[in-house]
Amino acid sequence: MPSEHVEPNLELRHLVQTRGINFDLDFSEVIISSVVQQLDLIALRKAKFSGTILPLEKGDWVLSGILGASVEQPCSLTLVPVRTRIDVPVVRNFRKSKLQLSDTVLDSKTNYDDNDEPLHQVIDILRVFCEALSLEVPDYPRTENVVAVTSEYGPPGIASLTDDSAKPFAVLVELKKKIE
Repeated sequence: MPSEHVEPNLELRHLVQTRGINFDLDFSEVIISSVVQQLDLIALRKAKFSGTILPLEKGDWVLSGILGASVEQPCSLTLVPVRTRIDVPVVRNFRKSKLQLSDTVLDSKTNYDDNDEPLHQVIDILRVFCEALSLEVPDYPRTENVVAVTSEYGPPGIASLTDDSAKPFAVLVELKKKIE
């Protein structure tokens, strides 16, 4: 099956139950600008999302594809731009039946799949792309060879409070050393 240009929102009525559809999402400047703003990025380059949407049982569909993108974010320590290349497989199962989740008790015998999503009249391929990309973008990007600087403060004549001394069992460790 050759890849087709598909709109970011694919209506179910355009899908044939006996065969799937290949997709290759096109990214306009408007879409890229929207994704950059949503994910608080500096830039998004070489964005690509292609794959297939195939029928499963009972009117359900599976989207499987490859997401590729180069993202630029500010370094969490220096604010210098950091580039990260992301290439990951993406799988989403769109289920016609409602997902059975209980607010009170999780049944240990029931298998819950993180890839399952409710099936609506439209499969929003762009939303799947944004969600998958947001999960892969580094939370705290760092430029190479940057070390976090630590400072110690305290009144004169008293030991400064450090990360190690602030730990709840640090006092017990010191007490154990004195006893031995």
